[in-house]
Amino acid sequence: MPLFRVTVKTSKNTNGVRIERGMTVDVPSNSMSNPVTVNGGQTVADAFMRIYGIDIKKAGALNMAYLDVERIG
Repeated sequence: MPLFRVTVKTSKNTNGVRIERGMTVDVPSNSMSNPVTVNGGQTVADAFMRIYGIDIKKAGALNMAYLDVERIG
């Protein structure tokens, strides 16, 4: 089971949700594919909600323009 590190590239404040550059979550995945593009990025959104208490989907930042994905395991 691969592990991916997802990091915010750019700070953004939209719809009352503030994300900061450098926020990072580690996301396990059942596939070798990018977790941001699999299942609409739900595992990534869940991880940001669990760790930071923010809704990254509401911020409009659940895409590769704002997130950097690195396989770490």
